[in-house]
Amino acid sequence: MSWLETLNGVTRRDLFKSGGWLAALGLAPRLPAAAAPAPTLSLGTDIYQSINVRPLVNCKGTFTIITGSQSLPEVKKAMEAASHHYVQLDELMEGVGKRLAEITQAPFGIVTAGCAAAMTHATSACIAGADPERMQRLPNLHGMKSEVVVPRNSRNVYDHAIRMLGVRMVEVETKEQYLAALGDKTAMVYMLAGPADQFLPQVAEATRQKGIPIFVDAAAEELTIPNHHLQRGATMVGYSGGKCLRGPQCAGLLLGPRDLLWAAWLNSAPHHAFGRSLKVGKEEIMGMLAAVEMWPRRDHKAEWKTWEGWIDTIAQSVKRVPTVKTEVIQPRDLSNHAPQLRISWDAAKVGVTGDLVEQAALEGNPRIVLGGSTGGRRRADQESSITIMPYMMTPGDDKIAAARFYEILSHPPAAPRRAPAGTPAQVAGQWDVKLEFVRGAANHRLFLEQTGDTVTGTHRNETLTADLRGGVEGDQVLLRSSFRYEGTRLNYEFEGRLANNRLTGTVSLGEYGTARFTAERHQYVGPQRGA
Repeated sequence: MSWLETLNGVTRRDLFKSGGWLAALGLAPRLPAAAAPAPTLSLGTDIYQSINVRPLVNCKGTFTIITGSQSLPEVKKAMEAASHHYVQLDELMEGVGKRLAEITQAPFGIVTAGCAAAMTHATSACIAGADPERMQRLPNLHGMKSEVVVPRNSRNVYDHAIRMLGVRMVEVETKEQYLAALGDKTAMVYMLAGPADQFLPQVAEATRQKGIPIFVDAAAEELTIPNHHLQRGATMVGYSGGKCLRGPQCAGLLLGPRDLLWAAWLNSAPHHAFGRSLKVGKEEIMGMLAAVEMWPRRDHKAEWKTWEGWIDTIAQSVKRVPTVKTEVIQPRDLSNHAPQLRISWDAAKVGVTGDLVEQAALEGNPRIVLGGSTGGRRRADQESSITIMPYMMTPGDDKIAAARFYEILSHPPAAPRRAPAGTPAQVAGQWDVKLEFVRGAANHRLFLEQTGDTVTGTHRNETLTADLRGGVEGDQVLLRSSFRYEGTRLNYEFEGRLANNRLTGTVSLGEYGTARFTAERHQYVGPQRGA
């Protein structure tokens, strides 16, 4: 078994969790092709196809990269109606805030440009309040509170929306560490909803005494009335508008006390403050209000039964294939709260692994994006699976998915065959690497050790160091590394060819696209082992 095949065994779900290696699914940004005549935009159901973009069947859930959710009919009507009039935005948010309070039973509410914008505005309000001079100084925090306390298991890619204010994220893991971290510099406590907020009630008691607000990030959660998080001690809670609420994709909801939320509003557009760029328009504001209005009116039990019916349709179809089994997975919390279908099979008998089924679904027609897969070509004799999330499917998608997955499993695509590669090239040593991005460049360094066709080592970029692993087949080299930076991970996948003591090729950067790289061997380190 080759090292390249071993690396291909990393599951797509693992890739998404570790930072979104979307290139593996064909969803990473790509450089535009050569200029072609501009198509004529259609305003009908083929609006995307008219500009050569293929829509997706969403069997994955509420992910922004695949445009979240589809807004409710009432939301579309509200946005259309709002577009025909001018209003004064402070007056509009005052009226909307009062109505949000009535519906949600929270003290007050404002609409933001997504949950990440709510995080930014809430942090601004906790630092500067409504003081115009302090607001103008942001993100210069001299003389102001400059720390946000966060549990380690709440760190995530979205907390950049807080860090952009220049604050230092103070990580804690225990209740005692929480309490010790709350000091004069603490502007706010940030928590992800779910297991990460287990200490919320105990911490809330201490923060109330110190006047420190707590923000709970419930972006993908269902809205609870009265609000679950505010009742447990949170000061503010933020939701995404374009997820389970099915409001505008570029809208969010912030609930909490009126004084703090009005300060958050003053720190955002249309006011000339740090959050001026995070603008939400009258159409999104009224569309978001309509989504919240509809939440208590929606028949959530009927929606659940519909999801169960959809996954049953798919399950009954694929179970016609020998060895295929299905299992309904129930949600563990309020985030993406819907049943999921796990389809599993004996890869050796069916003749296809989970990663290839996921790839075929994404690249086929219709194009389907899944909730993840297990099973790769390196262990093709074991069980494989895919996961179907019906949460954001639309009527008729179940029949499309049922037919397509039966087709793939009953007539599996052939796994790509690799030609014999010959003796592995020797790549041990220190390499000076130049990366050329779509704009800009960077110098990195690789320290490689090699045993046979297996490579391990260290990757240093401009400020960080991470472990690296990979392999060699003939003159083909594949190397992977992953750096933790604050709440995110930076993933690199080098794929290149060794010729004349020089490595050249491409490096996948996940959601950030690809870059070209050239590596020169700096010096040789040690003899080969076990070649």
